[in-house]
Amino acid sequence: MIKKTGCFLLFILFSFPSSWGQDMGSTYFDMSEFSQGARDLRRGSIIAFGAYPIAYFLTNFGVDTFRWSDNSWDTRYAPWPFNSAGTIEKSDAEKVATIGIAAGVSIVIALVDHGIMRARRNRLERQRLEIQIDPPIIIRTPLHAEDMINLNEEIE
Repeated sequence: MIKKTGCFLLFILFSFPSSWGQDMGSTYFDMSEFSQGARDLRRGSIIAFGAYPIAYFLTNFGVDTFRWSDNSWDTRYAPWPFNSAGTIEKSDAEKVATIGIAAGVSIVIALVDHGIMRARRNRLERQRLEIQIDPPIIIRTPLHAEDMINLNEEIE
């Protein structure tokens, strides 16, 4: 019991930061010090890792459904919500293929997000450049009295 308590206390002691007495609000992390490529790579990895569980679940269901249809809709090959007690498990090659397909799908999702964000960034940059261009100078000459009379006659 004492050994377990000591291990627990050591775990608690070393798992928290050593800067308890310091002001944690004084440290500020600024992403502007990184290049745009590094920020895009970070965003892509976050999206790929975030999309992987959903992609794996859907890919696993899709592979199981394909196996089920490929084996003449035999209930032993049915996917998870429809399977029964005598379910035949996937082979190692099918498991590796499922993981690979899910990883590929999550990478494709990250690449599509990168394309969308790059197009949006380019569009905003074009808009920013258009705003910076000086508007054309329009010189208006006053109408002479004769032109005003002719203009009034045309209007009436």
